[in-house]
Amino acid sequence: MKASGMVFKYGDNVDTDVIIPARYLNSSNPAELATHCMEDIDKEFVKKVNKGDIIVAEKNFGCGSSREHAPIAIKAAGVSCVIAETFARIFYRNAINIGLPIIECPDASRGIEAGDEVEVDFDSGIITNKTKGTSFKGQAFPEFMQKIIRAEGLVNYINGK
Repeated sequence: MKASGMVFKYGDNVDTDVIIPARYLNSSNPAELATHCMEDIDKEFVKKVNKGDIIVAEKNFGCGSSREHAPIAIKAAGVSCVIAETFARIFYRNAINIGLPIIECPDASRGIEAGDEVEVDFDSGIITNKTKGTSFKGQAFPEFMQKIIRAEGLVNYINGK
């Protein structure tokens, strides 16, 4: 499994309230949530993001409330992967549960900039910055997590879809 796209870069402590502001939580429609993804931290995100693009952040991405709306909004916006130095644990689990690939890699977090073109190989954990010609070794997904992501989430995986 691979992901490839242009990078949107954010810093430390990107919380779920800026990923999808609470004022939009009256909807659980992924397409509707996607239209507001990241708007409190990056007003241009939804206008510029393309299917396959990648978010790179620093420490503690997805901190704050435990809402599943945050990874749903990111995935529905077309983001193929989130790379961060570290993730809040509940966000990490929620992302896997809904089939959003995420990977922890401090070196990649520091070595990748906004606008870089990046490819991620989930089988090996290799993250390649195609813009700069550099590579980083992140944590490869265990096979069972890859199966959940390929199934587009835990519910589909359990239901054999």
